[in-house]
This record gives sequence, structure tokens and C-alpha cells, in this order.
Amino acid sequence: MMISSAPRSVQEQCAAWRKAGQSVALVPTMGFFHQGHVSLMQAAREKADKVVVSLFVNPSQFGPAEDLGSYPRDPERDRAMAGENGVDLLFTPSSREMYPLHFGTWVSVPSLSETLCGKTRPTHFKGVCTVVLKLFNICTPDFAFFGEKDWQQLTIIKRMAEDLNLPVQIVGGPLVREADGLAMSSRNSYLTPKERFAAAQISQGLHAARARFAAGERSAAKLEKCILDYWLDNLPQGRVDYLELVHPDTLEAQPLARTDTRMITAVYLGKARLIDNMSLG
Repeated sequence: MMISSAPRSVQEQCAAWRKAGQSVALVPTMGFFHQGHVSLMQAAREKADKVVVSLFVNPSQFGPAEDLGSYPRDPERDRAMAGENGVDLLFTPSSREMYPLHFGTWVSVPSLSETLCGKTRPTHFKGVCTVVLKLFNICTPDFAFFGEKDWQQLTIIKRMAEDLNLPVQIVGGPLVREADGLAMSSRNSYLTPKERFAAAQISQGLHAARARFAAGERSAAKLEKCILDYWLDNLPQGRVDYLELVHPDTLEAQPLARTDTRMITAVYLGKARLIDNMSLG
């Protein structure tokens, strides 16, 4: 496995692969790998001749009071896991390499970025879109893999690629959960043992609404209340940032639920802000 922190070197290597007729898949990450990341690497390995994984804790997607400084990092373990899972090139740029002095160009998709996570993290997706477009320009991938755990991010990246005619296929990887249902996340490491035990109730609340939908309930307001009531009884220490039932592509709130309606939420638990989503169908 090659390892490089230089954007120009990675750009030249990917260009050489493509010139040789080899397809390239990119898996953008912020590191501290878990099985969700591994599943994306494995899916990329099946799809393309060459797999590039970027490992970059992107400062522009963190707000001023957020956890950029404390975000979990373990680069040595990440390098080992990438090598074990067939990654051809691990791209590990520095902030200065990605955001040189006087950097001033930003990319955003306002129609999808100002709701859900965007309400409490107003600059987050501008940072995400900008760094992802830079990674696309550096790696020129045929395919790019993003986890469905962050459904809003996946939707925004798909729209950006479509709107800007980017020659890359955006592939969503299924959300990977722990045995008790908690969505895998690097930020799960913030949880105390007691909080970790309680965190499984986030997905259980979504399952409760799924059961109510299967029984015939179609009112989004009643399904949301079902989830909130479940959390009130089973996750009283959690603080809900948002909970909405939305169209899977437009992220617009749906007053009447359908099988493809997406339940999307963010819940604060201790020091962690945990996101999750689930289809009603």
C-alpha cells in the first residue's frame, strides 16, 4: 500500500492508473476506522481496480465550539486496517496542504444543507462539500463511497455531483450497526460505559415507529411522537437535537409517511452527538 500526504503526487498516481485503463474508487474518511469504514473499503475493492482512501480530519466542517481538537485519532491503527483491506493508496494530507494560505473558494448546496444537521451546524456542509470536491479533483475517481449513516451528507454529495456534472458515481454504503443496534461511529468512543449501554435506545425508538407504521399509522406527527415517547421512557438522559420524517431525496418534511420516508435524527448523549436514520419501510 502506498501512503502519501502530497496532493500533487496522489493526483499524478491516479492519473497514471486511469491512463493505464484502470478504474479508481475513493473512500473519503476522517480516520479512526471501524467496521463501517471497512465495509466501504471492501465495497470499493469489489467495484474498482484501484482503491484510494483519504484520511483527513477536515477542520472546515467543524464549528468553533465543536470537537476538532478532541476528535478521535489513531493513524497507525488506521494504516494497518487500510492495508489489511486491500487499499492501494492511503492519502493523508495536512490541513495546510488542503487549505493553503489565502484559500478562499467554497462549495455549498444550500437547498439541502440548511435543514436537519444544518440547523445547528450551519457551516458544516460547506466544509464537507468543499473538501469532497477537492478530493474528487485530486483523485479523479470513477466511484466514491459514502456511508448511509449520514444520510443528509450522502444526499448533498449526490446533488453536488449531479449539479456540477462531476464524472464520478456516488455509491452509498449500508449503515453498519453494533450488535445492539447502535450506529457505528468514531464518536461512540466519547461514550461512558453507562452512556454506551443507553445509546442503543436511539435505534430502538426508530424501530418502535417502524412497528407503528407497519400497523397502519401514516401520520408523521404521530410517528415522531411515538419515537419521542419511547426515548422519554428509555433514554431520559438523551437530548434530541432534531427528529424529522423526510423525503429520502429532497429531505423535505413529509406530513404523511410512506415506505421510503426516512426517519433522521441527532441525539446528544454525554459528550457525543450521535446521528442515525432509518427507512420506515
